[in-house]
Amino acid sequence: MTSNTKVIFNKIPTAFPQPGEHMVVAKSTIDLDTPLAEGDFIVKTLVLSVDPYMRGRMRAPETKSYSPPFLVGEPMNGHVVAEVIKSNNDKFKQGDYVYGNGPFQEYTHVRAAEAGRFVVRNEARDSGLPVSYFVGVLGMPGLTAYVGLFAIGQPKKGETLFISAASGAVGQLVGQLGKEFGLHVVGSAGSDEKVEYLKTIGFDEAFNYKTENISEALGRTCPKGIDVYFENVGGETLEAAITHMNVFGRIVACGMISQYNTKDQYGVKNLVSIVGKRLRFQGFIVSDHQEMEPEFLTKVIALLKEGKFQYRESISEGVETTPQALFDVLKGNNFGKQVVKVDRSL
Repeated sequence: MTSNTKVIFNKIPTAFPQPGEHMVVAKSTIDLDTPLAEGDFIVKTLVLSVDPYMRGRMRAPETKSYSPPFLVGEPMNGHVVAEVIKSNNDKFKQGDYVYGNGPFQEYTHVRAAEAGRFVVRNEARDSGLPVSYFVGVLGMPGLTAYVGLFAIGQPKKGETLFISAASGAVGQLVGQLGKEFGLHVVGSAGSDEKVEYLKTIGFDEAFNYKTENISEALGRTCPKGIDVYFENVGGETLEAAITHMNVFGRIVACGMISQYNTKDQYGVKNLVSIVGKRLRFQGFIVSDHQEMEPEFLTKVIALLKEGKFQYRESISEGVETTPQALFDVLKGNNFGKQVVKVDRSL
């Protein structure tokens, strides 16, 4: 038997989920030598992704949403890259790297009926890029950036793009895609260090929303107004952005992390401007746009390998660090894309 550490969803939180209370680490074992039924395979988790949307999965099962809830007493799950170490499935061969939704544990016996949750992603093995990129800039967050900007934002060259939480997993790629496309790109972030990072990766302007009035900062950095707002924060930032939106502007509603852990939701007071400015305010879920993944991967892998794009990560090691890693994401303590390296040998 082989040790198999996992992360269990232990309790539904009412505010910030706490490591050791709502998310706990558990020890178990797995028999890697067990005979496999037809279609089964076993994977070793290499890296896993923790993301803000997971807060919404920490809810009662009867509460409906676009993503399934975590179940109390069961392993948490999310996007992983894993290596097939044993297989009785022709589509998933030993040595293949796979990407998909997997439990947060070191090893998983994937039953034939669950195999559809994974796709072979051998680019993670063969591209020469960090494996962690394939749950970040080349995973769900990266595709979110690509879909949000191009399918929802529909930018035109020369327009102004504003991104909140711009140094995060999604925002930093949105900005670089925007610059590559020919936009004036402005970002907000929560520290001077993050602001400087945004400037080093090509943002035209960036500001610290914690030390500068947001509306005044937008007036300074977006003198021609905002054409596309990539919304990751909500609250006061959304209100300020609406004030500075141009007529026929587009608000790409990707997330509103400032509102995820508070009972007192911020009341945006200028929504009437959506009418007068003829704004399009559209939410989206990346899984509705999977048809864009091949073009996204081809384009962004090439730009990364050519050194034209950069991507900042915060990496913790060991599956047992997952609860703290997710807490840090929700608190904004991390810098860039938060990844857990489950296989320390990578």
